[in-house]
Amino acid sequence: MTATVPLPATPAAKGGGRAVRTLPFIAPSVAVLLVWMIVPLAMTLWFSFQRYNLLNPFLTGFAGVENYQYLFEDPALWSALANTLLLVGWVLVSTVVLGTLFAVLFDQDFFGRGVARLFVIAPFFVMPTVSALIWKNLLMHPVNGFFAYVSRSLGLPVIDWFTNIPLTAIIVMVAWQWVPFATLILLTAIQSLDRDQMEAARMDGAKSIALFRYIIVPHLMRPIAIVVMIETLFLLSIFAEILVTTSGGPGVATTNLTYLIYVRALLEFDVGGASAGGVVAIILANIIAFFLIRTIARNLTA
Repeated sequence: MTATVPLPATPAAKGGGRAVRTLPFIAPSVAVLLVWMIVPLAMTLWFSFQRYNLLNPFLTGFAGVENYQYLFEDPALWSALANTLLLVGWVLVSTVVLGTLFAVLFDQDFFGRGVARLFVIAPFFVMPTVSALIWKNLLMHPVNGFFAYVSRSLGLPVIDWFTNIPLTAIIVMVAWQWVPFATLILLTAIQSLDRDQMEAARMDGAKSIALFRYIIVPHLMRPIAIVVMIETLFLLSIFAEILVTTSGGPGVATTNLTYLIYVRALLEFDVGGASAGGVVAIILANIIAFFLIRTIARNLTA
């Protein structure tokens, strides 16, 4: 009678055993996340095909694509989409450019650098509603604001920001909040730059502009891509700044897609139409996220 010798477990078998052992611990969290994501999405899809108006509870039933048809025939939707893309685009450009410049500046050694870094990063921790109130009443007010005081002191015409250039005013406010985030990420990336490479370039006669163009900027391309992706996903849902300052006006000049959904749901009480707008917002966010993730993945593998 021959004895059988047990074979050692293969790495794949060991990995499978670990997965089986950890599954009971992971499953509850995964289930909660799935319910948290799928239930709201399913309800939004369901209501987008229903006649559901809070002012008329007797108006019910299956609406088919009527909500979507009404939404796409409304000129406010296309204006909101344009404002959303303009807002996201200009804020991204502003934050990446200023964040890069601040990161390069605060990487230098100068007196009070720690305090200066603190002041630059601090706006990121201000709540959007508080930030909007500060900009509206203390800085951009056409009579009592700081910008109006400076304009009158210099003999220049006073700008009524929220009447003449309302979308620009929103862009300035939002960019002020997100520049610290870009600065923090890019400053951390610059500190990981190989200093020997910089010194070698200086010894070869490279000037500051050449160092910035050929060494610093290529080193920051991956962090910039990550900043763009994270900011974009948050900027698509900008709401508090618009509600506090312009309420989407004048007209629909500052109405983005998020604020349009709010108007449909809580001002016009059209839950079905608002849900259709929510579906459009989800599709738009996923399209943008798809291309951003592909771009970042390409940069990371390059």
